[in-house]
Amino acid sequence: MDTLLLDPILRHFLTEDLEHGDITTDAIFGEADTASASFMARHDMVACGMASIAPRVFALVDSGVRCTGAVADGALARQGDVLLRISGPTRAMLKGERVALNLVQRMSGIATRTRSFVDKIQGCRAAIVDTRKTTPGLRMLEKYAVLAGGGRNHRYSLSDGALIKDNHIAACGSISEAVRRVRQTVPHTINIEVETTTLAEVAECLRLNVGLIMLDNMAPALMREAVQMIAGRALVEASGGVNLDNVRAIAESGVDIISIGGLTHSAPACDIGMDWDA
Repeated sequence: MDTLLLDPILRHFLTEDLEHGDITTDAIFGEADTASASFMARHDMVACGMASIAPRVFALVDSGVRCTGAVADGALARQGDVLLRISGPTRAMLKGERVALNLVQRMSGIATRTRSFVDKIQGCRAAIVDTRKTTPGLRMLEKYAVLAGGGRNHRYSLSDGALIKDNHIAACGSISEAVRRVRQTVPHTINIEVETTTLAEVAECLRLNVGLIMLDNMAPALMREAVQMIAGRALVEASGGVNLDNVRAIAESGVDIISIGGLTHSAPACDIGMDWDA
């Protein structure tokens, strides 16, 4: 994550929380007061944000805050592990605490959930990828967390690729017409992906020579038929209704990509505390 893009986002979050200042902290502590604390894992998790996010948050509050011993993004942390050590001005540590914790808890939750899906399909060629079902304002951080968990990123934004979905098709009348219109506009360097729900739609995509075919909400057995029909002529993405119980069967159907909105929109935040050193 480029700090040129990251810092304005973090500043916005800090401004939201601090607004006109921390009246409690400023009343209790002076500018000369210093302290140290640790981010602690309350349960097993895949850590994310200790090296990349929390230090930036504290630095934006006060460059005098020192962060050390950060657990690497994507590393497995056990209950009771120290994830990050913080020292410096007491006021700054307390003012940055909530924003830093909110973000690393969210990101570690996504990384942990992603890793559970990645582990489920070990030995299969399919990649676990995210979607655009992210929290507004947090997309860059949430997609980074998916990478930390061993997954991959789908489109970052609508400008990253041509993906013709069901509503595009319904609005213009057919897959063929939608593909024709896209090809009239986008450069040849942009691959075209089409969402399908039936084998007849898959066959239509093959006639049109699209680069990626999405199999939406298909049962694994039907996915296997579609993969055999496509026979390597396009990349195949499975999407819709993917969970930990069926992801292995979906991967074994032979698809190349499994996209899961729940990596970001349904990941529970990890429990991480900032414990003050005695």
